[in-house]
Amino acid sequence: MSKTVVVYFSGYGHTRRVAEFVAEGASAELIEVSSEGDITEAAWETLNAASAIIFGAPTYMGSVPWQFKKFADATSKVWFTRGWQDKVFGGFTNSASLNGDKQVSLIYLQTLAAQHGGLWVSLGLPPSNTKAATRADVNNLGGSAGVLVQSPADVGADDIPSGDLETARLYGARVADIAKRLHG
Repeated sequence: MSKTVVVYFSGYGHTRRVAEFVAEGASAELIEVSSEGDITEAAWETLNAASAIIFGAPTYMGSVPWQFKKFADATSKVWFTRGWQDKVFGGFTNSASLNGDKQVSLIYLQTLAAQHGGLWVSLGLPPSNTKAATRADVNNLGGSAGVLVQSPADVGADDIPSGDLETARLYGARVADIAKRLHG
């Protein structure tokens, strides 16, 4: 049976909220990377048993934060044995700015998946790019590689635009569906 896991780091709670929506869409288990960049041995076992892994990290200064990078570097032990070969992967990121160079973080996550021999799932949703579009529309930031979310710096995680959260939920469902089709 196909199992999807969302592994993420959240510095201020915004990425955690997005991860919850991704996990809801995917019926996935959540694994949080600690403030020290670590996960438990049980979490490693869960990731190793998964059919799909969705990475999530905020974009800080144009890339993922050191805590997620430490986790990513620790995956080299799995890489060496090709333990995640042919798993399905996806990713999401958020920043306070509408752009915030989030695409760089998604490319980092996509490259991490590729180094593991994984199969990356695109967002698969058209952009909401009309004059009438609002932040409540799905894919209002116009991403394609994965989920892009804007988390305003002056509000808490409960004020993330609804369109971004719905995009995250739909993406989780897409990744899980593709994993199910590929891995049963």
